[in-house]
Amino acid sequence: MQLLSLAWRISRFRFWIYTGGTYVVGYALGMDSWTAFFAPEYILFLLYFFLPANIFIYGVNDWWDQETDRFNPKKDVKEYRLSQADGRDLFILIGLSGGISVLLLFWLDAVGQALLLSFLFLSYFYSAPPLRFKEVPSLDFSSNMLYIMPGILGYYLSSGVFPPLLLVLAGFLHIAAMHLFSAIPDIGYDEAAGLTTTAVLLRERRSLLLCLAFWSGLAAIVVWLSGASPLSLLVLVYPAIPLALLMRQSLSIERVYWYLPYINTSLGGLVFALATLRTVAW
Repeated sequence: MQLLSLAWRISRFRFWIYTGGTYVVGYALGMDSWTAFFAPEYILFLLYFFLPANIFIYGVNDWWDQETDRFNPKKDVKEYRLSQADGRDLFILIGLSGGISVLLLFWLDAVGQALLLSFLFLSYFYSAPPLRFKEVPSLDFSSNMLYIMPGILGYYLSSGVFPPLLLVLAGFLHIAAMHLFSAIPDIGYDEAAGLTTTAVLLRERRSLLLCLAFWSGLAAIVVWLSGASPLSLLVLVYPAIPLALLMRQSLSIERVYWYLPYINTSLGGLVFALATLRTVAW
């Protein structure tokens, strides 16, 4: 029971959608029939990307960030701060999620294995030495490509081919902006911990300007690919966020950040619904 409780806490349920949802959307975009949802591999990897994958990502993160996390109060409010007593159980959970990941490799062909291994590599070395991408400006947000890998794998599982490059680029621009935006409230804490992230290097205003550029690129691609469909204009909410913060200093970026999971879930759900509906024969 204690192990399950820790698994729930460290997996950061607010962010399950960033791996599980990405996988689902990628799978839906690649399939040619809604009956693909009944394929065993879809269900298997759906379960994997919602819980074990997140235990692996954030378990590794919490394991290697125990020293730097002591400066950050969000670990006591929105996330979970590890105690010394959690050490053994956390190690077990990381081992179990890693073991499940290895077993799933046997389900995949060579291409699928490469995609899953890429996800695991980025997930581990984002936080773990000697690479520890999170401490290297530009590599910190670039390595967050790990959140797009489930979508690429989902697309490949349902279609047998890679997604179009523009879709991958759109995903990258989004996760790059998301990562940088999330790092802005942590500038002071990261600086105190001796971390030189992209946000620490650029400071708040220039970081927001880069977020604006990334999310504007995302919006342009989405509107272009949809043929300027009216629904595609909803994507403009993303560049509107840093723009509003740049124009109104009274807005709290910490408060705005915690609304992003709801926005991502809503717009991701819309993409999923539209991708599924196009496969239904009326």
